[in-house]
Parts: sequence; C-alpha cells; structure tokens
Amino acid sequence: MKKQGFIIFSLLLGVAMITGCSKGNRFTVEGTISAAEGDTLYLEQRALAGVVLLDSTILGEDGNFRFRQPAPVNPEFYQLRLGGLMAAFAVDSSETLRVTADGSDLYRSFKVMDSPTNDQLRQVDRLVIDAAAALKQLEEEHKAGLIDDMAFINKLDTALLNYKGEITKLILGNPSGAAAYYALFQKINNFLIFDPYDRRDYAMFGAVATSWNRFYPESDRTRHLYEFTMNALKVRRQQEQQAELLENAVPETGTGLPDIVLPVVSGEKVSLSSLQGKVVLLDFTVYGSDFSPRHNIDLNALYERYRESGLEIYQISFDSDEHFWKTAASNLPWIAVRDPQSVNSRLLSLYNVRELPTAFIMNREGDPVVRIESYASLEEELKKLL
Repeated sequence: MKKQGFIIFSLLLGVAMITGCSKGNRFTVEGTISAAEGDTLYLEQRALAGVVLLDSTILGEDGNFRFRQPAPVNPEFYQLRLGGLMAAFAVDSSETLRVTADGSDLYRSFKVMDSPTNDQLRQVDRLVIDAAAALKQLEEEHKAGLIDDMAFINKLDTALLNYKGEITKLILGNPSGAAAYYALFQKINNFLIFDPYDRRDYAMFGAVATSWNRFYPESDRTRHLYEFTMNALKVRRQQEQQAELLENAVPETGTGLPDIVLPVVSGEKVSLSSLQGKVVLLDFTVYGSDFSPRHNIDLNALYERYRESGLEIYQISFDSDEHFWKTAASNLPWIAVRDPQSVNSRLLSLYNVRELPTAFIMNREGDPVVRIESYASLEEELKKLL
C-alpha cells in the first residue's frame, strides 16, 4: 500500500529565504502576450520565503513587454502573472529569455523560446497534469463503484509509478538543473508526489541535494534542500526502526504504537488495547475482494479451535462501502471493525502493510510479535503463544 493523496494540481517550491544575486549581472525576460491589451503583467520571483513582486507593466496593443532583473547565483524560479493566471519559468544566469503566450490562457500557451531548461519545466508540468487527471478519474470510478478497493489501490500505484518513472529520468539526467529541483516539489492535492520519507523516493532528493551542494554550495536553496533532505532521512530512519519491529516481530514490550479504536457493526467502538490478556490476531482485510470469503472461512475454523485457549481476532476492514461491510461482518463471531478512511487509512502505513490480507499476532501484553505474510504458517505461530 502506497500512501498518496489525491487530485487538485498545485506547485510547491519550498519555504525559506530569497536567493542572493550576482552584483552587476542581469537577466532579461521579454516577449509578447497577446489578447491582453490594457492588462497589467507582473514579474514575480517564486522565492523560498514566498512569491515576491519584482516589476510590472501595462501591456499595450502589441502585447510586447520587457523586464530586467539581477541575475541569480543559482537556478531560480520566477513567474509572469496576469490577474489570477500564472506561468512559471526558470533562469540559470544572466541571459535573455524570449516569451510568447496568449493572455486568455497564459499557463497552457506559455512558451520560452530556445530554452531547454524551460522546456523541461513544461514537460514536468504536463506530466503532473496527466497524473492528476488519471488519479481524479480513478477516484471517480472508485466512488461510483466501478472499481473495488483493491483495484483502486493497484491502479493508483501504477499511475504514480508511471509518473515517477518519467520524472526520475529527467532528475537523474541533470540533478543540478532547475528542472530537477522543480520536479522534486510537485504536488497533487497538496501531497508531494515524491515522498521524501519513502526510501525509493528519497534517493531523488539525495541526488539533487548532493549535486546542488557541489555546484551551488553557498545558495539558500541548497541549504534549504540539504536541511529538508537530512530531516527526512532522520524521520525515515525512525520509521524504519518501527517498521523493522513490525517486520521481524521481535518480542518487545512498550512498542509505542498508538492504540486502535474503531467501531463494530453496532457502532460501538472497541479498542485493540482492551484485549490485553488474550493472544490477538490483528487482521487487515477488505471484505469486497475475491480472497475474502475463503479467508474468513479459514479464520473461522481456526477461531473455533483456539478461542477457548485465549485467541481473539481483531479484524479491520478497509472497505469503502459501509453498508456492504455491515452486511458481511454482521455474523462474524470475532471483533470485526471498519476504518472509515478506507484505503487512505494511516494504519496501513503505520503497520507497514503493503498488501491485503496481512496480519500480526499480538502477545498477551499487547505487543506485536509475529507478522503473518503467509497464512499457511498462522496456526503454527499461534500455537507458540497459546
């Protein structure tokens, strides 16, 4: 299970301080914005501290404009704005950028002539838009019941992997470039697409941070990126230590895992901690999947054999359809609860659940001691604790 959040396209370029400029060197951005006579065109810097207004001009009938500003010491990000319409571009040095755009559709029509760096930025933008559209369609299909929870998870993962595959080639092709930095901080629905706390995605942050530190060691963006990346590494290592506990299931008290408190069919909330004193099978599942009927039949046989010896099952459903879950769970003899967050539940990442079904055996003190990847070994593992 990969956590991702979903849909509404937006951009993030960080938070800290404005980069310095080389004294005397300047860059020029000039061009033509059609269909915008009488409108005010603003030049703004997308600085680490936020958007900063640099200059403005009122467009004439011909739509021509020209701005000159101090050149940045490292690749830097700017935008042209007409009212609420914006188009981003990058500046590498003291250069002249020639721009064309239609004022009625500034973002989509925006073009920087003969600028490979800005061509890459537009490529990133297009890929993000495509990924966001794919995720939105999946959400709509899932909400309409056209695809089930498991299919939604798998297709969501595939869409994001396809995006990351394309962007990874761009980042590793030139990690010191503006496009690589830009790509790292793209978002969909306010979630970073590349997750710095994920081991696989972290490598991209590490590559760019290392490269920027080599070529622009004194810049504010480099310091910000380095600090951001190192903090993510620290957090990820803490998460991996917890995941290792759950993966290897080393018997240990005081794991620090938060309690789980979820409702059963009647609406009453039951906590996992209330079962201390019993050996608990903590089972993560989805009832609306092909495997579920056989899975629960096998669990029921096991439950009947060992419930008198102190076995309890705390089964968490991640079904999005509450009515279906209630119908399926109403006759189960064990504790059947449902997480209303469904496939977006934090429990899946907290317990490092990569596929369903997955289970843990909790000892009588309430600590996870065995992770069950193959249910064929479940009975043998339970016997060790009962």
